[in-house]
Amino acid sequence: MPSRADNSPDSPGLQAARSPGRALRCPELLAPAGSLTMLETAFAFGATAVYAGQPRYSLRVRNNDFGDIDVLKQGVDRAHALGHKFYLVSNIFPHDNKIKHYVQNMAPVIALQPDAMIMSDPGLIMMVRETWPEMEIHLSVQANTVNSAAVRFWKSAGVSRVILSRELSLDQVAQIRQECPDTELEVFVHGALCIAYSGRCLLSGYFNHRDANQGSCTNSCRWDYKTQPGVVDASGDILAPQAAAERERAEVYVIEESQRPGSYMPIEEDEHGTYVMNSKDLRAIEHVKRLVEIGVDSLKIEGRTKSPYYVARTVQSYRHAIDDAVAGRELDPALLGQLEGLANRGYTSGFFQRHTPQETQNYLRGYSESGRSLYVGDVASFDAASGLAEVTVKNRFAVGDALEIIHPAGNFDLQLDRMENIDGQAVTVAPGSGHVVWLPLPASAVGAFVARYVAAPETAGLLDQVSV
Repeated sequence: MPSRADNSPDSPGLQAARSPGRALRCPELLAPAGSLTMLETAFAFGATAVYAGQPRYSLRVRNNDFGDIDVLKQGVDRAHALGHKFYLVSNIFPHDNKIKHYVQNMAPVIALQPDAMIMSDPGLIMMVRETWPEMEIHLSVQANTVNSAAVRFWKSAGVSRVILSRELSLDQVAQIRQECPDTELEVFVHGALCIAYSGRCLLSGYFNHRDANQGSCTNSCRWDYKTQPGVVDASGDILAPQAAAERERAEVYVIEESQRPGSYMPIEEDEHGTYVMNSKDLRAIEHVKRLVEIGVDSLKIEGRTKSPYYVARTVQSYRHAIDDAVAGRELDPALLGQLEGLANRGYTSGFFQRHTPQETQNYLRGYSESGRSLYVGDVASFDAASGLAEVTVKNRFAVGDALEIIHPAGNFDLQLDRMENIDGQAVTVAPGSGHVVWLPLPASAVGAFVARYVAAPETAGLLDQVSV
């Protein structure tokens, strides 16, 4: 198998992906849904499938409305009414106390006819295959599938789709595609990354007795660890606890792994602490074209606990990138700026590619900064008499700000020149969450998200300037 650095034009995976005459298929765009609102938003902005889970058997238990069977039914029915798919996540690695009633608990869920179950535990997969042989099963990323032999094994066990491990390069994905042409493949392209092989971290269980693979991870890797005695400065000298003044004046702190003496890893620390184990978030939109060329069947966005705005922004951006890739167009770099405005820990393309290609390295940062916008409100209604739209405020914005109106029919920009409060009085500032203001927007903007540009919008032309 090629190494992670093997992304050369002559690599076997790339040759297979670019075989002459090979038609490009449009992959599924799979979005997260923690609520019916997120589901509706995902489909409105271009997703072709969503995934959701019930809290007891899923790894994401926060902000999840689908523990209610009636809500789950509404979600499945709505997806099918739109001609789209709904996948149910059941991907914990359960202990015996959770498998005792699993079949009994899942019977009414299976009766709702989700399009597939996303699963990871071999025992649960066996139970579903024996009880509901017609139910399609997708292998969760939690199973950490990293080679074609494992894909073939899972196919022999009745799995129709494998969600590949995040720890693979583009060429490794391409080689698996070549070796396993009759199994659907899915990869993550956006969202949080785990410090361990996806989901295999023990920190949460060790610190809080909350097992990551039971769905209750406390994200211990993202806590703000402080520097402690034994941390050394760049010269290799040990900093004693009493050397507080010297520690404050030091410019670089590093830690040394016991088996690698003299090899120092820097610790970046600010007033909040240091996040040495906190991975950056995945953003692989620059690799969508290659993934389409490889023939990956589904591109997946992580984030069932995120907001509808997050879903709208990510789905719209990746929909645009997929459509361009299928049409043979290169990535529109302005999409990077759209995603930069989302809350993130900094972005990385993970293991997909070790080195940034020459044709993209110059604009990755520039377009991430320019056109960056922050979510500030939702357009709730329109008043025909005044010609103003009601906006529920989420974050502060003011008259004079450059705003972006984000809608499934298309986005447009405006310079805010006036605003009224709920009493019809002219105001200059929308202070923040909990307020309602009225803006000069068209009636068709109802249902849109409002974002405020942080930098000058150099991304004009990103999407057709359609009045919504």
